[in-house]
Amino acid sequence: MTTFARLDRLPPYVFATVNKIKMDARHAGEDIIDLGMGNPDLGTPPHIVDKLVEAARKPHNHRYSASMGITKLRVAISEWYKRRFDVDIDPDTEAIVTIGVKEGMSHLILVTIRPGDVVFTPNPTYPIHPYSTIIAGGDVRGIPVGPEHDFFENLINATKQTWPRPKILILSYPHNPTTEVVDLDFFEKLVDYAKENNIMIIHDFAYADIVFDGYKAPSFLQAKGARDVGVEFFSMSKSYSMPGWRVGFCVGNKEIIGALRRIKSYLDYGIFQPIQIASIIALNGSQDCVEEIRKTYKERRDALISGLSRVGWNIKSPKGTMFVWGKIPDQYVKMGSVEFSKFLIKEARVAVSPGLGFGEYGDEYVRFALIENKMRISQAVRGIRNIL
Repeated sequence: MTTFARLDRLPPYVFATVNKIKMDARHAGEDIIDLGMGNPDLGTPPHIVDKLVEAARKPHNHRYSASMGITKLRVAISEWYKRRFDVDIDPDTEAIVTIGVKEGMSHLILVTIRPGDVVFTPNPTYPIHPYSTIIAGGDVRGIPVGPEHDFFENLINATKQTWPRPKILILSYPHNPTTEVVDLDFFEKLVDYAKENNIMIIHDFAYADIVFDGYKAPSFLQAKGARDVGVEFFSMSKSYSMPGWRVGFCVGNKEIIGALRRIKSYLDYGIFQPIQIASIIALNGSQDCVEEIRKTYKERRDALISGLSRVGWNIKSPKGTMFVWGKIPDQYVKMGSVEFSKFLIKEARVAVSPGLGFGEYGDEYVRFALIENKMRISQAVRGIRNIL
C-alpha cells in the first residue's frame, strides 16, 4: 500500500472523535445543540448577495479570473485599510486576494520555508497555523498563550532556546480559540522583536470586526515598521458572514506578497469573478451590516456567559471573536477536554470543541462557538445545568 509522507506527519484529527459522537446522537433522534465548529449561521447581507447574482448573469464573468485578484477588488482592499486603520497599501504590490485565509496562509508557508525550518505559532491556536508548516515540511514550536500566560515573555524565552533560529511567527489577535486581545503597543514590541531576530510575521486578522465592550482591534500594519517584517491576512467570512464564499486577502510587505503571488500563479486561477465583484460591494458599501453581525454575536456572548454563570460555570467575558473559551469546571477538569466534550454531548446534549484540538496547552478548556440563536443558547445552558 502506498504511504503518503505528508499525511504521516499530521496528527489524528481530535475534532473527528467528538463530531462522530455528535452525529451518532443526532442520527438516534437526539436534539444536539451544536456550539462546536465556528461556522457562522448568519446569512450574507442581501445587498452583497444581490450583486453576486447580478454579476453571475454576465457571461464574461464566467471566464478564468486572476490568481492575485481583480484590480478593483485590490483597490477596494487598499481603500478599506486606509479608512479603517489609516494604513496606505499599494494595491499592485502590497495586496493579493486569497481563497480564504486557509489557502493563502498555506501557500505562503509553502513558498517561504524549507524542510526543517522552524515556525513559531501560539499554542493553543487555529489548526491551520501549525498544520500549514507541518504540511510544508517545517517544524513547529508552540508558544503558550491564554489567560494564564504572558505570550510575549514566552516568545522571548522560546526564541533564546530554539535552534535552528525560528524563521516565521504566525499569530492572530483577537485570538481563536482563547479570545485573547492585544493593543497597538504589543504590535510595536513585536516589530522590534522581529527585526532583532530576523523573523517574518504573519498576522491572521480574521476577527477584526467581531469585538465588544468598546475594544477596537488594532491592525498589525499600524505598528511602525510592520511592513518591513510581515503581512496581515483578513477574511470576509466573519465580518460579512461570507464563510462559504471563500474570499480573503493578504496585505503588507511587497516581497512576501510577491512570493505568494508567484506561487499562486502556478496553483490557481483566482476566485470566481462574481464573488470578487460582490466583495467589492461589501468593502465599499455601507458597513451597517457589519455592525448588525457584531451586535448579534455580542447578544449571544452575553446570553451564554450570563447563563453559564447562573448555573455555576464562571467564564470571563471575551472582548473579541465569535467564541467563548471556558476552563473546564473543577470537578471535571481531570477528564481532559476530549472526554469532557463527549460527556457534554451525552449528558447535556451540547456539542463544543475540545481545547486539545487547538494544542496541548488547551486541554483544560473547551471552546463554545456562538453559532446558535439566544433561545438555543438558553436551552444549552439548561442542559449544562443538569450536569453541574
